[in-house]
Amino acid sequence: MEPGPPGSSRPTEPGPCLSAQRGADQAASASLQRAARAQPGRQPLAVAAVLPAGGCGERMGVPTPKQFCPILGRPLISYTLQALERVCWIKDIVVAVTGENMEVMKSIIQKYQHKRVSLVEAGVTRHRSIFSGLKALAEDQLNCKLSKPEIVIIHDAVRPFVEEDILLKVVTAAKEHGAAGAIRPLVSTVISPSTDGCLDHSLERARHRASEMPQAFLFDVIYEAYQQVTYKRDLYAAESIIKERISQEICVVTDTEEDNKHVSHLLEEVLKSELNHVKVTSEALCHASRDLQQIILDQCYNFVCVNVMTSDFQETQKLLSMLEESNLSFLYPVVVISVHFLDFKLVPPSQKMENLMLIREFAKEVKKRNIWLCGLLISYPQDEQKRQESLRQGAIVIASLIKERNSGLIGQLLIA
Repeated sequence: MEPGPPGSSRPTEPGPCLSAQRGADQAASASLQRAARAQPGRQPLAVAAVLPAGGCGERMGVPTPKQFCPILGRPLISYTLQALERVCWIKDIVVAVTGENMEVMKSIIQKYQHKRVSLVEAGVTRHRSIFSGLKALAEDQLNCKLSKPEIVIIHDAVRPFVEEDILLKVVTAAKEHGAAGAIRPLVSTVISPSTDGCLDHSLERARHRASEMPQAFLFDVIYEAYQQVTYKRDLYAAESIIKERISQEICVVTDTEEDNKHVSHLLEEVLKSELNHVKVTSEALCHASRDLQQIILDQCYNFVCVNVMTSDFQETQKLLSMLEESNLSFLYPVVVISVHFLDFKLVPPSQKMENLMLIREFAKEVKKRNIWLCGLLISYPQDEQKRQESLRQGAIVIASLIKERNSGLIGQLLIA
């Protein structure tokens, strides 16, 4: 059994949460605390999680086991661990993985600095893998960092979209009935069934599954079947959900010069008009910009850097330095679009293109830090109506780059 490294630079709340999801998580935590206070002298429930991750992904039809398939360059199981780590009352997470994939799993834990994660060797069946995880939690070994829980959540490694409020309801039902479960299919365009119905529907099955476990361990809960990634199409659906979640905010960055701020403001207004479902903010770029630093800390993953001088990448370079120092791109790729303006009638694009193509070199360097940089040259004519149309076209390109997150466009210079 191998404990995961503690890590030191990991964000307090790993990964993005939509406001509704964040609110549900906070409400669930408050509910758990109220339940503990309702029983004087009663300590909060000791909860752990076991993730069977020994499958070979036969149904997916790919050589890589599905739990290790990349989504935006990051293994699927890392997203699942991130979701469980966000639940502060889950004290330990035990992953059952095959011996041949043990080193791969260790490297994932180390690279993404997952906390509270330990490894055990998986069995030849899913049931035996779960048994290995339960056994590890039940053992009272000297120097063992795992604590014996009252409730164990069994959660598949390929279900990355678990929410804290669902887990809380399952844990509460398990405490009351001796076992509980939740079943919700992976759906990207259809609203999922109600939580309560899912719990009721799977209660008998969960009781049966719990009865198969050795009674000496006295574990109460089985939670499973929530938005599983089983086939290739599910990988695409999962990637689409993650892209949607990290594309909900755009920060438009410029320097403090009044002319530059004016151009930046025009672009910001057009983005707000065209992308009414996305939060668009703007910040001045300077060394003492606390507001911009706060936006980075709040985990905005999309930046539009306005460079009014077409051949000057100074502002973009400043922003890239800030992002590299912040370690924001640790879990998700950060998209940076370096925007430049030019009146094509006064200055032909070919005269400035050579300097602008330097973006390829910048992009190559920052890609190593999971920052995806590309350039956008926007026509800025004197005619106001034409300028508005050009800005609108630029906004459409920006929206597409952020939403699609196409790695093939890294280092490219686009023209609107």
